[in-house]
Amino acid sequence: MLDEALVLWLPGPNSFTGEDVAELHLHGSLAAVDAILRALGDQPGHRLAEPGEFTRRALENERLDLAQVEGLSDLIEAETEAQRRQALRVLSGALGARAAGWRSKLVRAAALLEATIDFADEDVPADVRPEVGELVADVISDLQKESAGTGIAERIRDGFEVAIVGPPNVGKSTLLNALAGREAAITSDIAGTTRDVIEVRMDLRGLPVTVLDTAGLREGRNEIEMLGVAKARVRAEQADLRVILTECRAAEPTMEPQGDDILAVPKADICEGDFSAKTGAGLDWLVDEIGTRLESRAGTAGLAIRERHRTAMKGAVESLQRAAIQLRSEADLAEIAAEEVRSAIRALDSLAGRVDVEHILDDIFANFCIGK
Repeated sequence: MLDEALVLWLPGPNSFTGEDVAELHLHGSLAAVDAILRALGDQPGHRLAEPGEFTRRALENERLDLAQVEGLSDLIEAETEAQRRQALRVLSGALGARAAGWRSKLVRAAALLEATIDFADEDVPADVRPEVGELVADVISDLQKESAGTGIAERIRDGFEVAIVGPPNVGKSTLLNALAGREAAITSDIAGTTRDVIEVRMDLRGLPVTVLDTAGLREGRNEIEMLGVAKARVRAEQADLRVILTECRAAEPTMEPQGDDILAVPKADICEGDFSAKTGAGLDWLVDEIGTRLESRAGTAGLAIRERHRTAMKGAVESLQRAAIQLRSEADLAEIAAEEVRSAIRALDSLAGRVDVEHILDDIFANFCIGK
């Protein structure tokens, strides 16, 4: 006797992998699981699964496409509600379905062009260019819109960065500690205490956010402080959003605000400020301001969530733009236009993993837990 457990028999092709699968639902102690694994490993022909092996079998058996596999990987790693929702959208097959719709239009366009090539002497429409041009333009427009949301989708998956910037001793580290709910940074009345960028990861309205506490922006008093200030400026400029603190409302900000950056006056407990990190007064206002701005950006996220997706769509757009140029040409360049359309189809096929993805499979599945 090893354990009392539930055994589920899942016949293919409707199991997760598409194969016949038996699942053992054990009590969760390490001793019970280890005992069962040892017993199964002693059976001829049995071995432990490799990382991601079941998901890879699901891909090979066409139960999932490659985008769904990536969505499943993101769902396993999801830390926030926004990450969970985004991963589920991809896991549902929405991106693959959209790619299939684009592919269908391009297959129609390619068929029309090839008909004029292969049956030039037969009774075929004299000019298919208007219909082909419309199909190509529709797909270009859709791809450009989807590609535009890739950067924000990546941010939801990897996390937004919010930099706290301002002059020395304005209360940046105190604010970071208040947001983190712990002593993440050393605070002191001595100006220039923070020399490096301090990062704290948090969940803000379901969004993954890394808050950066940067060195006070001023002319450095020594070489180390100058390096800290230079690094602070670079990280702040690269961040998605900046909370720029000033000593008072009339003070000039130490960094020029960009877009929807937040200008705020701290230390409301001792002056006429917007919030106090020490007492917590007004802190909800600041958190709401940060959350509102990031949520607005997150609303523009598309289904494509990885650089691989963006690259594939960019390649398809470039091919279709070249095809459109050939279609507008006075010369009969149907052969060249058809080849460009076929090239775009191949790029879209790589989104769902139909072609040319062997070189990335090992990297994807290496990030999965054992078995899954």
